[in-house]
Amino acid sequence: MSGIPERWSRASVYPDMWADPDEDPRNSDGASPDGELATLQDFLRGYRLTLRMKCEGLEPEQMARRSVPPSTMSLLGLVRHLAEVERDWRNWIVPGDPAPKLYGARDADFDGVAAEQALVEGAFADLAREQAATDAAFAEYADLGARVGKDGNSVRELWVHRIEEYARHCGHADLLRERIDGRVGQ
Repeated sequence: MSGIPERWSRASVYPDMWADPDEDPRNSDGASPDGELATLQDFLRGYRLTLRMKCEGLEPEQMARRSVPPSTMSLLGLVRHLAEVERDWRNWIVPGDPAPKLYGARDADFDGVAAEQALVEGAFADLAREQAATDAAFAEYADLGARVGKDGNSVRELWVHRIEEYARHCGHADLLRERIDGRVGQ
């Protein structure tokens, strides 16, 4: 026994996917949304849902399991990290002093994970709260070309960066989940 899980999938139509297209909650009926902002919102929604799906059904020990040394990456660390960066994006556009870090100094979002149910629940609560607050801040800017914050970034650039951050980390989550229990990515 090597300790490496066998690959598995719930899908029956495409066995290299983890959900059949008709059962995938990220798939919507009909055409894609009209307009640039609606498209950006749809992509962000999909990646956020993907992250949640990657974490479904796991115990705290599995959520906190590190990938491979020397990396400190874990699914729980990714959830905490994305809560932290949601706050960072909001700090870029909201005037005044930035909100403090959620988990402490650099990399504490990854370093501070432990196999405790309260930490898992707290991380998902932090993520939901930070997503809602950041979404509300971005909702103030219908013009994607508007320049915001002390750096004068365009709202469009910040939307694309948010999507890129989730997409990159969903790729990490694919590999982390497969290492935990063999569930393939999609």
